[in-house]
Amino acid sequence: MTQLILQVPESVFASLHRAPDEFGQEMRVAAAVKWYELGKVSQGKAAEIAGLSRCAVDPLE
Repeated sequence: MTQLILQVPESVFASLHRAPDEFGQEMRVAAAVKWYELGKVSQGKAAEIAGLSRCAVDPLE
């Protein structure tokens, strides 16, 4: 798996009440869901990106 390093101000974590690892996971989920909504990735690929099951990405499926 490729690792991506993102520089984020420390104040963001405090503002969101999230630890850096929680923030990173939420960013993965948000990106995957948005790309799925836009039709850029399949449901399965979105689930893979987010680290979730396919049902968790689109519970209506």
